[in-house]
Amino acid sequence: MSGGPERREELLATAAEVFAAQGYRATTVRRIADAAGILAGSLYYHFDSKESMVDEILSTFLTDLWARYDAVLAGGLGPRETIEALVTESFRGIDRHHAAVAIYQKEARVLQTQPRFAYLADSQAKFEKAWLGTLERGVAEQAFRADLDIRLTYRFLRDTVWVAASWYRPGGQHSPEEIARQYLSMVLEGINLRE
Repeated sequence: MSGGPERREELLATAAEVFAAQGYRATTVRRIADAAGILAGSLYYHFDSKESMVDEILSTFLTDLWARYDAVLAGGLGPRETIEALVTESFRGIDRHHAAVAIYQKEARVLQTQPRFAYLADSQAKFEKAWLGTLERGVAEQAFRADLDIRLTYRFLRDTVWVAASWYRPGGQHSPEEIARQYLSMVLEGINLRE
């Protein structure tokens, strides 16, 4: 068996699919190994535990998402353009890390209570700050309506975007960019400043 980085990535992809389908607690190393077509003991050549696997899956997803979000936030865009770019990067993240997003949505609340996964709560707080800050800036700069409940608007945007992971399939009829455009056309007309 090859022990290279490609094999490790294949095993992580398989583990991600199993975790997403079965749930973290219900998934055993044996189940992951069976899905990968190897013996359970062979997984330990690459990973010391299923916790290590889910940690690497989630941290890889969040590292990628934050690299893209940070580039958007540092880009000097206006509030509307920032929201547009954040939504687009979110859909790209769902496309690139579909199984990881499903795991995050199902398991983050429980996992973040463990010290190893404290970064999940940190990421959630950073996520909220980025989106709320952009919405607040939009109201202050009169790009968005002054009567918006910022926290409610944030929750609506967040949930509307990320729930798409439950039905979106990579390689499907619509690209992540097209879905982002459709979502944005529906959402932004409701928060633009009325003239």
